[in-house]
Amino acid sequence: MAEIKRILVKRIDEQRQSVGIVVGTFGQEGRHIVAHGNFGAYYARPVDADTGFEIGSITKVFTTLLLAEMAGRGEVGLDDPVAMHLPATVHMAQRNGREVTLTDLATHTSGLPRLPENMAPSDDDNPYADYSVEQMYAFLAAYELPRDIGSQYEYSNLGMGLLGHVLARRAGMSYGALIRERILAPLDMRSTADTPAVYMKSRLANGHDAQLMPVLNWDLPTLAGAGALLSTADDMLNFVEMLVDAPASPLHAALATTLAIRRPTGTEGDETGLGWVISGSGDDQIIWHNGGTGGYRSYLGFMPAKGVGVVALSNTSTEAGVDDIGRHLLDSKNPLAEPPRERVAITVDPAIYDRYVGTYRLAPQFEIAITREGDGLFAQATGQGRLEIFAENETQFFLKAVNAQLTFDVGSDGAATGLTLHQNGIDQKAPRAKA
Repeated sequence: MAEIKRILVKRIDEQRQSVGIVVGTFGQEGRHIVAHGNFGAYYARPVDADTGFEIGSITKVFTTLLLAEMAGRGEVGLDDPVAMHLPATVHMAQRNGREVTLTDLATHTSGLPRLPENMAPSDDDNPYADYSVEQMYAFLAAYELPRDIGSQYEYSNLGMGLLGHVLARRAGMSYGALIRERILAPLDMRSTADTPAVYMKSRLANGHDAQLMPVLNWDLPTLAGAGALLSTADDMLNFVEMLVDAPASPLHAALATTLAIRRPTGTEGDETGLGWVISGSGDDQIIWHNGGTGGYRSYLGFMPAKGVGVVALSNTSTEAGVDDIGRHLLDSKNPLAEPPRERVAITVDPAIYDRYVGTYRLAPQFEIAITREGDGLFAQATGQGRLEIFAENETQFFLKAVNAQLTFDVGSDGAATGLTLHQNGIDQKAPRAKA
Protein backbone atom coordinates (compact mmCIF):
# COMPACT_ATOMS: atom_id res chain seq x y z
CA MET A 1 0.00 0.00 0.00
CA ALA A 2 2.98 2.28 0.50
CA GLU A 3 3.69 2.22 -3.24
CA ILE A 4 0.14 3.32 -4.05
CA LYS A 5 0.37 6.15 -1.52
CA ARG A 6 3.65 7.27 -3.07
CA ILE A 7 2.10 7.30 -6.55
CA LEU A 8 -0.88 9.34 -5.37
CA VAL A 9 1.25 11.85 -3.48
CA LYS A 10 3.39 12.39 -6.56
CA ARG A 11 0.41 12.68 -8.91
CA ILE A 12 -1.42 15.19 -6.69
CA ASP A 13 1.17 17.12 -4.67
CA GLU A 14 4.05 17.24 -7.14
CA GLN A 15 2.54 16.88 -10.61
CA ARG A 16 -0.68 18.76 -9.75
CA GLN A 17 -2.73 16.36 -11.87
CA SER A 18 -5.62 15.91 -9.45
CA VAL A 19 -7.17 17.30 -6.30
CA GLY A 20 -8.17 13.94 -4.83
CA ILE A 21 -7.72 10.29 -5.85
CA VAL A 22 -8.94 7.06 -4.26
CA VAL A 23 -7.58 3.69 -5.40
CA GLY A 24 -9.00 0.30 -4.48
CA THR A 25 -7.37 -3.09 -5.16
CA PHE A 26 -8.63 -6.63 -4.80
CA GLY A 27 -6.73 -9.92 -5.05
CA GLN A 28 -5.24 -12.77 -3.08
CA GLU A 29 -4.20 -10.35 -0.33
CA GLY A 30 -7.78 -9.12 0.07
CA ARG A 31 -9.18 -5.67 -0.58
CA HIS A 32 -7.35 -2.42 0.13
CA ILE A 33 -8.23 1.23 -0.35
CA VAL A 34 -5.69 4.06 -0.44
CA ALA A 35 -6.70 7.73 -0.68
CA HIS A 36 -4.90 11.04 -0.97
CA GLY A 37 -6.04 14.59 -1.52
CA ASN A 38 -9.19 16.56 -0.82
CA PHE A 39 -12.83 16.93 -1.80
CA GLY A 40 -12.11 20.22 -3.54
CA ALA A 41 -9.65 22.92 -4.40
CA TYR A 42 -11.44 25.06 -1.82
CA TYR A 43 -12.72 22.24 0.39
CA ALA A 44 -9.98 20.71 2.52
CA ARG A 45 -11.85 17.56 3.49
CA PRO A 46 -9.82 14.40 2.80
CA VAL A 47 -11.22 11.96 0.25
CA ASP A 48 -11.72 8.38 1.45
CA ALA A 49 -13.33 5.04 0.65
CA ASP A 50 -16.84 6.52 0.98
CA THR A 51 -16.26 9.64 -1.14
CA GLY A 52 -18.49 9.87 -4.21
CA PHE A 53 -17.17 10.43 -7.75
CA GLU A 54 -18.73 10.52 -11.20
CA ILE A 55 -17.52 7.33 -12.90
CA GLY A 56 -18.49 8.43 -16.42
CA SER A 57 -18.27 5.76 -19.09
CA ILE A 58 -17.61 2.94 -16.63
CA THR A 59 -21.41 3.17 -16.46
CA LYS A 60 -21.42 1.38 -19.82
CA VAL A 61 -20.33 -1.95 -18.32
CA PHE A 62 -23.21 -1.72 -15.86
CA THR A 63 -25.57 -1.12 -18.79
CA THR A 64 -24.28 -4.14 -20.70
CA LEU A 65 -24.35 -6.29 -17.57
CA LEU A 66 -27.99 -5.26 -17.22
CA LEU A 67 -28.58 -6.34 -20.83
CA ALA A 68 -27.06 -9.75 -20.12
CA GLU A 69 -29.05 -10.11 -16.89
CA MET A 70 -32.34 -9.30 -18.62
CA ALA A 71 -31.48 -11.66 -21.49
CA GLY A 72 -30.84 -14.41 -18.93
CA ARG A 73 -34.36 -13.89 -17.61
CA GLY A 74 -35.82 -14.02 -21.11
CA GLU A 75 -37.03 -10.43 -20.91
CA VAL A 76 -35.03 -9.43 -23.98
CA GLY A 77 -32.97 -11.28 -26.56
CA LEU A 78 -29.39 -10.26 -27.31
CA ASP A 79 -30.26 -10.29 -31.00
CA ASP A 80 -33.53 -8.41 -30.60
CA PRO A 81 -33.83 -5.50 -33.03
CA VAL A 82 -33.65 -2.24 -31.11
CA ALA A 83 -36.86 -1.15 -32.86
CA MET A 84 -38.73 -3.98 -31.08
CA HIS A 85 -38.32 -2.09 -27.80
CA LEU A 86 -39.08 1.41 -29.07
CA PRO A 87 -42.49 3.01 -29.68
CA ALA A 88 -43.99 1.94 -33.00
CA THR A 89 -43.86 5.55 -34.15
CA VAL A 90 -40.06 5.70 -33.85
CA HIS A 91 -38.12 4.84 -36.99
CA MET A 92 -34.82 2.99 -36.61
CA ALA A 93 -32.49 2.88 -39.60
CA GLN A 94 -31.82 -0.41 -41.39
CA ARG A 95 -29.18 -1.28 -43.97
CA ASN A 96 -29.09 -4.05 -46.55
CA GLY A 97 -32.05 -5.74 -44.90
CA ARG A 98 -30.37 -5.88 -41.48
CA GLU A 99 -31.65 -4.17 -38.36
CA VAL A 100 -29.57 -2.80 -35.47
CA THR A 101 -29.72 -5.23 -32.53
CA LEU A 102 -29.13 -4.82 -28.81
CA THR A 103 -25.77 -6.59 -29.19
CA ASP A 104 -24.78 -4.13 -31.92
CA LEU A 105 -25.37 -1.30 -29.45
CA ALA A 106 -23.49 -3.10 -26.67
CA THR A 107 -20.43 -3.71 -28.85
CA HIS A 108 -20.32 -0.24 -30.47
CA THR A 109 -20.85 -1.75 -33.92
CA SER A 110 -24.31 -0.37 -34.69
CA GLY A 111 -23.14 2.32 -37.10
CA LEU A 112 -24.55 5.04 -34.85
CA PRO A 113 -22.20 8.00 -34.26
CA ARG A 114 -20.44 8.87 -31.04
CA LEU A 115 -22.96 11.64 -30.36
CA PRO A 116 -26.19 12.68 -32.08
CA GLU A 117 -25.81 15.59 -34.46
CA ASN A 118 -28.86 17.39 -33.02
CA MET A 119 -27.22 17.70 -29.62
CA ALA A 120 -26.94 21.45 -28.97
CA PRO A 121 -26.44 21.99 -25.23
CA SER A 122 -27.50 25.28 -23.70
CA ASP A 123 -24.66 24.83 -21.21
CA ASP A 124 -21.41 23.33 -22.51
CA ASP A 125 -20.36 22.63 -18.91
CA ASN A 126 -23.30 20.19 -18.55
CA PRO A 127 -23.62 19.01 -22.16
CA TYR A 128 -26.09 16.12 -21.81
CA ALA A 129 -28.51 17.77 -19.37
CA ASP A 130 -31.07 19.13 -21.84
CA TYR A 131 -30.91 16.42 -24.50
CA SER A 132 -34.40 14.94 -24.55
CA VAL A 133 -35.91 11.60 -25.50
CA GLU A 134 -37.85 13.40 -28.23
CA GLN A 135 -34.62 14.76 -29.70
CA MET A 136 -33.08 11.28 -29.64
CA TYR A 137 -36.10 9.81 -31.42
CA ALA A 138 -35.99 12.61 -34.01
CA PHE A 139 -32.32 11.94 -34.68
CA LEU A 140 -32.86 8.19 -35.07
CA ALA A 141 -35.74 8.82 -37.48
CA ALA A 142 -33.61 10.95 -39.78
CA TYR A 143 -30.31 9.09 -39.51
CA GLU A 144 -28.92 7.00 -42.35
CA LEU A 145 -26.34 4.37 -41.41
CA PRO A 146 -23.01 5.08 -43.16
CA ARG A 147 -21.92 1.41 -43.38
CA ASP A 148 -23.16 -2.13 -42.82
CA ILE A 149 -24.28 -2.90 -39.29
CA GLY A 150 -21.68 -4.90 -37.37
CA SER A 151 -18.91 -4.19 -39.88
CA GLN A 152 -16.90 -1.66 -37.88
CA TYR A 153 -16.30 -0.59 -34.29
CA GLU A 154 -17.13 3.05 -33.52
CA TYR A 155 -17.41 4.05 -29.87
CA SER A 156 -20.87 5.52 -29.38
CA ASN A 157 -22.26 7.30 -26.35
CA LEU A 158 -25.51 7.58 -28.27
CA GLY A 159 -25.66 3.82 -28.86
CA MET A 160 -25.01 2.91 -25.23
CA GLY A 161 -27.40 5.60 -24.01
CA LEU A 162 -30.04 4.19 -26.35
CA LEU A 163 -29.39 0.70 -24.97
CA GLY A 164 -30.01 1.90 -21.42
CA HIS A 165 -33.16 3.65 -22.59
CA VAL A 166 -34.70 0.61 -24.30
CA LEU A 167 -33.87 -1.70 -21.36
CA ALA A 168 -35.59 0.72 -19.00
CA ARG A 169 -38.61 0.89 -21.33
CA ARG A 170 -38.80 -2.90 -21.44
CA ALA A 171 -38.74 -3.13 -17.63
CA GLY A 172 -41.20 -0.28 -17.17
CA MET A 173 -39.01 1.71 -14.80
CA SER A 174 -36.28 4.34 -14.89
CA TYR A 175 -32.73 3.40 -15.78
CA GLY A 176 -31.55 4.26 -12.27
CA ALA A 177 -34.24 2.20 -10.56
CA LEU A 178 -33.57 -0.76 -12.86
CA ILE A 179 -29.81 -0.65 -12.23
CA ARG A 180 -30.43 -0.49 -8.48
CA GLU A 181 -32.77 -3.48 -8.52
CA ARG A 182 -30.89 -5.79 -10.89
CA ILE A 183 -27.20 -4.88 -10.41
CA LEU A 184 -26.50 -2.69 -7.40
CA ALA A 185 -28.68 -4.44 -4.82
CA PRO A 186 -27.38 -7.97 -5.53
CA LEU A 187 -23.81 -6.65 -5.17
CA ASP A 188 -24.61 -4.62 -2.03
CA MET A 189 -23.57 -1.41 -3.77
CA ARG A 190 -25.47 1.05 -1.59
CA SER A 191 -23.49 4.15 -2.49
CA THR A 192 -24.01 4.14 -6.26
CA ALA A 193 -26.67 6.21 -8.03
CA ASP A 194 -27.49 7.48 -11.49
CA THR A 195 -27.67 11.25 -11.01
CA PRO A 196 -26.17 13.93 -8.78
CA ALA A 197 -29.71 15.03 -7.94
CA VAL A 198 -30.33 11.88 -5.88
CA TYR A 199 -26.75 11.26 -4.78
CA MET A 200 -25.59 11.81 -1.22
CA LYS A 201 -24.43 15.40 -1.74
CA SER A 202 -22.49 15.48 1.51
CA ARG A 203 -20.31 12.62 0.22
CA LEU A 204 -19.80 13.84 -3.35
CA ALA A 205 -16.35 15.26 -4.11
CA ASN A 206 -16.26 18.43 -6.19
CA GLY A 207 -15.25 17.94 -9.83
CA HIS A 208 -12.38 19.98 -11.28
CA ASP A 209 -11.05 20.86 -14.72
CA ALA A 210 -7.44 20.60 -15.91
CA GLN A 211 -6.61 23.87 -14.17
CA LEU A 212 -7.85 22.37 -10.87
CA MET A 213 -10.84 24.72 -10.82
CA PRO A 214 -14.29 23.49 -9.70
CA VAL A 215 -16.80 22.57 -12.43
CA LEU A 216 -20.44 21.48 -12.55
CA ASN A 217 -21.57 17.91 -12.18
CA TRP A 218 -23.04 16.30 -15.28
CA ASP A 219 -26.65 15.18 -15.73
CA LEU A 220 -27.55 12.56 -18.35
CA PRO A 221 -31.33 12.09 -18.20
CA THR A 222 -31.78 10.60 -21.68
CA LEU A 223 -28.40 8.95 -22.32
CA ALA A 224 -27.98 7.69 -18.74
CA GLY A 225 -26.74 4.29 -19.88
CA ALA A 226 -23.66 5.94 -21.40
CA GLY A 227 -22.29 7.61 -18.30
CA ALA A 228 -24.67 8.67 -15.54
CA LEU A 229 -23.45 6.68 -12.53
CA LEU A 230 -21.71 8.02 -9.44
CA SER A 231 -20.01 5.73 -6.95
CA THR A 232 -17.38 5.29 -4.24
CA ALA A 233 -14.20 3.23 -4.11
CA ASP A 234 -15.76 0.99 -1.47
CA ASP A 235 -18.81 0.31 -3.63
CA MET A 236 -16.72 -0.18 -6.75
CA LEU A 237 -14.58 -2.73 -4.95
CA ASN A 238 -17.73 -4.77 -4.43
CA PHE A 239 -18.05 -4.70 -8.20
CA VAL A 240 -14.37 -5.59 -8.68
CA GLU A 241 -14.74 -8.49 -6.27
CA MET A 242 -17.61 -9.83 -8.38
CA LEU A 243 -15.45 -9.54 -11.52
CA VAL A 244 -12.47 -11.35 -9.98
CA ASP A 245 -14.40 -13.92 -7.96
CA ALA A 246 -17.27 -14.33 -10.42
CA PRO A 247 -18.38 -17.91 -9.60
CA ALA A 248 -19.56 -16.78 -6.17
CA SER A 249 -21.61 -13.89 -7.58
CA PRO A 250 -25.35 -13.83 -8.29
CA LEU A 251 -24.42 -12.07 -11.54
CA HIS A 252 -21.94 -14.76 -12.62
CA ALA A 253 -23.95 -15.86 -15.65
CA ALA A 254 -24.58 -12.30 -16.80
CA LEU A 255 -20.90 -11.39 -16.49
CA ALA A 256 -19.93 -14.48 -18.50
CA THR A 257 -22.29 -13.36 -21.27
CA THR A 258 -20.72 -9.89 -21.44
CA LEU A 259 -17.30 -11.47 -21.95
CA ALA A 260 -18.31 -14.31 -24.28
CA ILE A 261 -19.32 -12.10 -27.20
CA ARG A 262 -16.26 -10.59 -28.88
CA ARG A 263 -15.86 -8.24 -31.81
CA PRO A 264 -12.69 -6.52 -33.12
CA THR A 265 -12.11 -2.86 -32.30
CA GLY A 266 -9.62 -2.14 -35.05
CA THR A 267 -6.87 -1.60 -32.46
CA GLU A 268 -4.21 -4.31 -32.43
CA GLY A 269 -4.53 -6.59 -29.41
CA ASP A 270 -7.95 -5.22 -28.37
CA GLU A 271 -11.43 -6.66 -28.68
CA THR A 272 -14.76 -5.48 -27.36
CA GLY A 273 -17.07 -7.64 -25.32
CA LEU A 274 -20.49 -6.36 -24.35
CA GLY A 275 -19.25 -2.99 -23.12
CA TRP A 276 -15.82 -4.19 -21.98
CA VAL A 277 -12.47 -3.52 -23.67
CA ILE A 278 -10.43 -6.74 -23.67
CA SER A 279 -6.69 -6.14 -24.12
CA GLY A 280 -4.11 -8.86 -24.66
CA SER A 281 -4.45 -12.56 -24.03
CA GLY A 282 -3.42 -15.33 -21.68
CA ASP A 283 -2.10 -14.50 -18.23
CA ASP A 284 -1.53 -10.86 -19.15
CA GLN A 285 -5.03 -10.16 -20.43
CA ILE A 286 -6.66 -7.07 -18.91
CA ILE A 287 -10.40 -6.48 -19.12
CA TRP A 288 -11.21 -2.85 -18.47
CA HIS A 289 -13.12 0.36 -19.02
CA ASN A 290 -12.43 3.95 -18.15
CA GLY A 291 -14.49 7.07 -17.74
CA GLY A 292 -14.24 10.82 -17.98
CA THR A 293 -16.67 13.67 -17.40
CA GLY A 294 -16.12 17.41 -17.12
CA GLY A 295 -14.62 17.08 -13.64
CA TYR A 296 -13.70 13.44 -13.01
CA ARG A 297 -11.63 10.55 -14.37
CA SER A 298 -12.00 6.86 -13.55
CA TYR A 299 -10.52 3.47 -14.36
CA LEU A 300 -11.71 -0.09 -13.68
CA GLY A 301 -9.78 -3.19 -14.69
CA PHE A 302 -9.17 -6.81 -13.78
CA MET A 303 -6.95 -9.71 -14.84
CA PRO A 304 -8.93 -12.98 -14.82
CA ALA A 305 -5.86 -15.23 -14.94
CA LYS A 306 -4.19 -13.55 -11.96
CA GLY A 307 -7.33 -12.91 -9.93
CA VAL A 308 -6.63 -9.21 -9.36
CA GLY A 309 -8.63 -6.06 -9.95
CA VAL A 310 -8.33 -2.33 -9.42
CA VAL A 311 -10.46 0.81 -9.43
CA ALA A 312 -9.07 4.35 -9.47
CA LEU A 313 -11.25 7.45 -9.05
CA SER A 314 -10.13 11.06 -9.45
CA ASN A 315 -12.09 14.27 -8.94
CA THR A 316 -10.15 16.08 -11.67
CA SER A 317 -10.30 15.83 -15.46
CA THR A 318 -6.63 16.10 -16.38
CA GLU A 319 -4.50 14.81 -19.22
CA ALA A 320 -2.72 12.33 -16.97
CA GLY A 321 -5.95 10.92 -15.51
CA VAL A 322 -5.77 7.61 -13.63
CA ASP A 323 -5.68 5.00 -16.41
CA ASP A 324 -1.94 4.55 -16.13
CA ILE A 325 -2.18 4.11 -12.35
CA GLY A 326 -4.76 1.36 -12.77
CA ARG A 327 -2.78 -0.45 -15.47
CA HIS A 328 0.45 -0.19 -13.46
CA LEU A 329 -1.14 -1.63 -10.33
CA LEU A 330 -2.56 -4.53 -12.32
CA ASP A 331 0.81 -5.26 -13.95
CA SER A 332 3.97 -3.41 -12.93
CA LYS A 333 5.34 -3.85 -16.47
CA ASN A 334 2.89 -1.11 -17.50
CA PRO A 335 4.71 2.18 -16.81
CA LEU A 336 3.26 5.21 -15.11
CA ALA A 337 2.69 8.11 -17.46
CA GLU A 338 5.09 11.01 -17.60
CA PRO A 339 3.51 14.21 -16.26
CA PRO A 340 2.16 16.42 -19.03
CA ARG A 341 4.43 19.30 -19.80
CA GLU A 342 3.27 22.85 -19.23
CA ARG A 343 1.93 24.30 -22.46
CA VAL A 344 2.65 27.90 -23.34
CA ALA A 345 0.75 29.76 -26.05
CA ILE A 346 2.78 31.79 -28.52
CA THR A 347 1.76 34.41 -31.07
CA VAL A 348 1.82 33.36 -34.71
CA ASP A 349 0.69 35.13 -37.86
CA PRO A 350 -3.12 34.72 -37.93
CA ALA A 351 -2.92 34.38 -41.72
CA ILE A 352 -1.59 30.87 -41.09
CA TYR A 353 -4.95 29.99 -39.58
CA ASP A 354 -6.64 30.29 -42.99
CA ARG A 355 -4.65 27.24 -44.15
CA TYR A 356 -6.25 25.17 -41.40
CA VAL A 357 -9.88 26.25 -41.65
CA GLY A 358 -12.01 23.30 -42.71
CA THR A 359 -13.60 20.05 -41.58
CA TYR A 360 -11.60 17.03 -40.42
CA ARG A 361 -13.22 13.59 -40.22
CA LEU A 362 -12.27 11.44 -37.22
CA ALA A 363 -15.01 8.89 -37.94
CA PRO A 364 -17.84 8.62 -40.48
CA GLN A 365 -20.17 10.67 -38.28
CA PHE A 366 -17.70 12.49 -36.02
CA GLU A 367 -15.87 15.53 -37.29
CA ILE A 368 -13.89 18.49 -36.01
CA ALA A 369 -14.64 21.83 -37.63
CA ILE A 370 -11.82 24.38 -37.54
CA THR A 371 -12.90 28.01 -37.91
CA ARG A 372 -11.23 31.40 -37.64
CA GLU A 373 -12.68 34.43 -35.95
CA GLY A 374 -10.47 37.50 -36.04
CA ASP A 375 -7.10 36.54 -34.61
CA GLY A 376 -8.47 33.41 -32.96
CA LEU A 377 -8.69 29.79 -34.14
CA PHE A 378 -11.47 27.54 -32.90
CA ALA A 379 -12.33 23.82 -32.92
CA GLN A 380 -15.79 22.31 -32.66
CA ALA A 381 -16.39 18.56 -32.54
CA THR A 382 -19.68 17.04 -33.62
CA GLY A 383 -22.33 17.62 -30.97
CA GLN A 384 -20.03 19.74 -28.80
CA GLY A 385 -19.41 23.44 -28.19
CA ARG A 386 -16.86 25.57 -30.00
CA LEU A 387 -13.54 26.00 -28.15
CA GLU A 388 -10.56 28.21 -28.85
CA ILE A 389 -7.25 26.51 -29.61
CA PHE A 390 -3.86 28.06 -28.91
CA ALA A 391 -0.61 27.76 -30.83
CA GLU A 392 2.52 26.17 -29.38
CA ASN A 393 4.15 26.52 -32.79
CA GLU A 394 2.83 26.91 -36.34
CA THR A 395 1.37 23.39 -36.53
CA GLN A 396 0.77 22.32 -32.90
CA PHE A 397 -2.15 23.70 -30.92
CA PHE A 398 -3.72 22.98 -27.55
CA LEU A 399 -7.04 23.55 -25.80
CA LYS A 400 -7.23 25.15 -22.39
CA ALA A 401 -10.83 24.09 -21.71
CA VAL A 402 -10.18 20.34 -22.08
CA ASN A 403 -7.11 18.09 -22.05
CA ALA A 404 -6.54 17.83 -25.77
CA GLN A 405 -4.08 18.93 -28.42
CA LEU A 406 -4.19 19.17 -32.21
CA THR A 407 -1.33 18.76 -34.68
CA PHE A 408 -1.98 19.88 -38.26
CA ASP A 409 -0.40 17.90 -41.09
CA VAL A 410 0.56 20.29 -43.88
CA GLY A 411 1.40 19.79 -47.51
CA SER A 412 4.11 21.46 -49.58
CA ASP A 413 1.85 24.48 -50.09
CA GLY A 414 1.44 24.93 -46.33
CA ALA A 415 -2.27 23.99 -46.36
CA ALA A 416 -3.47 21.36 -43.91
CA THR A 417 -4.15 17.92 -45.31
CA GLY A 418 -5.30 16.49 -41.98
CA LEU A 419 -4.87 16.74 -38.25
CA THR A 420 -4.13 14.48 -35.30
CA LEU A 421 -6.15 14.73 -32.10
CA HIS A 422 -4.12 13.90 -28.98
CA GLN A 423 -6.43 13.12 -26.07
CA ASN A 424 -6.54 10.62 -23.18
CA GLY A 425 -3.23 9.12 -24.29
CA ILE A 426 -4.63 8.30 -27.75
CA ASP A 427 -3.61 9.81 -31.10
CA GLN A 428 -6.43 9.90 -33.66
CA LYS A 429 -5.78 11.00 -37.23
CA ALA A 430 -8.43 12.89 -39.13
CA PRO A 431 -8.06 13.63 -42.85
CA ARG A 432 -9.34 16.96 -44.10
CA ALA A 433 -12.69 16.61 -45.84
CA LYS A 434 -12.86 17.89 -49.38
CA ALA A 435 -14.74 21.15 -49.74
